[in-house]
Parts: sequence; C-alpha cells; structure tokens
Amino acid sequence: NDFYARWKNEALVIDKWLQVQAGSRRPGTLAEVERLVAHPAFDLRNPNKVYALLRAFGNNHVRFHAADGSGYRFLADQTRQLDAINPQVASRIARCFDRWRKFDSGRQTHARAALEMLRKHTGLSRDVAEIVERSLAV
Repeated sequence: NDFYARWKNEALVIDKWLQVQAGSRRPGTLAEVERLVAHPAFDLRNPNKVYALLRAFGNNHVRFHAADGSGYRFLADQTRQLDAINPQVASRIARCFDRWRKFDSGRQTHARAALEMLRKHTGLSRDVAEIVERSLAV
C-alpha cells in the first residue's frame, strides 16, 4: 500500500502502523492482522514488531475476545510459533490471556481451549509454560 511504500524505512512509523491496525475495532481486524503477519513489515524475530502487532491485538478487547474464539486461537498459535524463536517475548504475548476468566462463559471456554492447546504443545518453553499454567490455575 502507499503508506507502507512511503514509510517502510522508518521503523517507528511502521511499528505504529502495525499497532493501529491490530487495535482496530472494525470487523475484519483479525483477517487484517493475519495478513500483516505475512507482510514484509512484520518479522516474528523482531520483538518490537511482535509487540506492535501481536500484543496490540491481544490488547484489543473487541477483536481478541471475539465470541467465536478466533482471536484466542490466533494469538495462541502465534505464541506457539514465537516460543520457538524467543521464549521471553512469547511469554509476554501469552500474558494477554491473563484476564480470560473475567469474560462470559462462552469466551472462557474458547480461551481455556487456546491455553490448553499451548499447554499440550511439545517443546513449550519454561517461560511460556509458567504463564500458561498460572493462567489456567487461577
């Protein structure tokens, strides 16, 4: 897009661009974030990019906590992938699940399933496992 083409060499501007899109309340935000994960502006190995996109999405109370659980599944899957690269950053992303019990029972069911998926992942780092266990135990 034109914005990216103009600002692609300005890391802070691109980080903000990712963050704004991930924080949108508009329908289709999850699909846009999924598209951005594959965009040249995003790099799962770069903590600033991860925080700009994934943490911003995890802090998006409307779209992360979608009633169908799609936001939880997406972020759990991204956390799992990130864990293999940078467990410390992955554990910070996993903290987006900390308040899952404060939502209605349907959302709780979906969030628990996403956390259980992470828990069962073979090779889960100690960092992420600790966050997941703490979230499930509360």
